[in-house]
Amino acid sequence: MADYVVRATAAKEQIRAFSITSKEMTEYARKAHDTSPVVTAALGRTMAAASMMGTMMKSPTDVMTIQLMGAGPMKSLTVTSDVAGNVKGFAANPQVILPAKNGKLDVGGAIGMGVLRVIRDLGLKEPYVGTVELKTGEVAEDLTYYFATSEQTPSSVGLGVLMTPDNTVDVAGGFIVQLMPDTTDEVIDRLEENIKKLEPVTTMLKNGMTPEDMLSTVLEGLELCITDKSNVGFVCDCSRERVHRSLSALGVEDLNSILEDDKPVEVRCQFCNKDYQFSLDEIRKILSARKEKISSSGGEEQ
Repeated sequence: MADYVVRATAAKEQIRAFSITSKEMTEYARKAHDTSPVVTAALGRTMAAASMMGTMMKSPTDVMTIQLMGAGPMKSLTVTSDVAGNVKGFAANPQVILPAKNGKLDVGGAIGMGVLRVIRDLGLKEPYVGTVELKTGEVAEDLTYYFATSEQTPSSVGLGVLMTPDNTVDVAGGFIVQLMPDTTDEVIDRLEENIKKLEPVTTMLKNGMTPEDMLSTVLEGLELCITDKSNVGFVCDCSRERVHRSLSALGVEDLNSILEDDKPVEVRCQFCNKDYQFSLDEIRKILSARKEKISSSGGEEQ
């Protein structure tokens, strides 16, 4: 089944909610980066959240990035999302191995204490950046804290990734439920009671529940209204042309240094791990074009 995000409202728009099934994007990331189970879980949880949060944006050019930077062995994790909910991401150390904690993958231990940063590039002069301390490193709890502290939006975030015995992804997904201003105490009380009874996200997904089913459970008795459903996935916008432009922007000294090494250039995309190779002849052509540009602009590098 393809990954997809559901958007909804409840309690006559006093609540907005999002839910996702994200097994395919998580498995794609696992294969691309050869991640260990605990890193797969950390990356999968963050991608699920980023996908849902991406659909909160408005403009087609908006981009949102979640960064978790901790003192644990994984060091850092970066995920970006577009307005359609498509994501890409990577971990600084994809091969972390840790013993289980309370019978579960120790995502908090892999990330460690540090900071969570959400960067929203909305096409303005400066991007919006919200930073909070990591409270647990388990991602869902940290994002709940982020929404309350940085965006003043009371929220409940549930995320989960379950691995199979052969360390592929079994299920992955989650939900975000947010209270709008002036939500009544009655609605808040009902939502809190529902959340207390909630099974873990991985249990719900393993039992065959869809994103719609999860929201029906979280928002039971609160007049759930599904407003939108869209397919999402792991989508990287890297290309050979973009790498060529980056090489073309290097200075003459840097390009000469590459040629002096007498080895083809290999550039690897951090997000999807794809390699792009450029031969020495291609570098010579880029250098020649660079020199021509400098000459036509008056002899100085631009």
